[in-house]
Amino acid sequence: MTRTTRPISWIKAARKEFEDFPIGAQAICLAALTIAAEGGKADIVKPFKGVGSGIFEIALPWHGDAFRVVYAVQIAEELWVLHAFQKKSTQGIKTPQHEVDLIESRLKKLKELLG
Repeated sequence: MTRTTRPISWIKAARKEFEDFPIGAQAICLAALTIAAEGGKADIVKPFKGVGSGIFEIALPWHGDAFRVVYAVQIAEELWVLHAFQKKSTQGIKTPQHEVDLIESRLKKLKELLG
């Protein structure tokens, strides 16, 4: 049985945000994305609620900080990275609303683009 690895595509802004992460955090997130591209799910991945199905979040605690990478698995043939951010939460584990709005907006644009 051959496993097919899906290509990983990035929304340009998400790629830029991701490049600001510490190198070690980037490596762990990339490994989790690779597992997702191969059809699996890394331990640090959970469904991202509130924006529809097929959206997942890599939740990485890193040296007292929290990094997040949000990706979509149900758009076209690729796995799409929608957003990457350092979470500076004032509300516990809840993702700040402006981040959720940004993810929704990018998801909508992407779906329109790939139609």
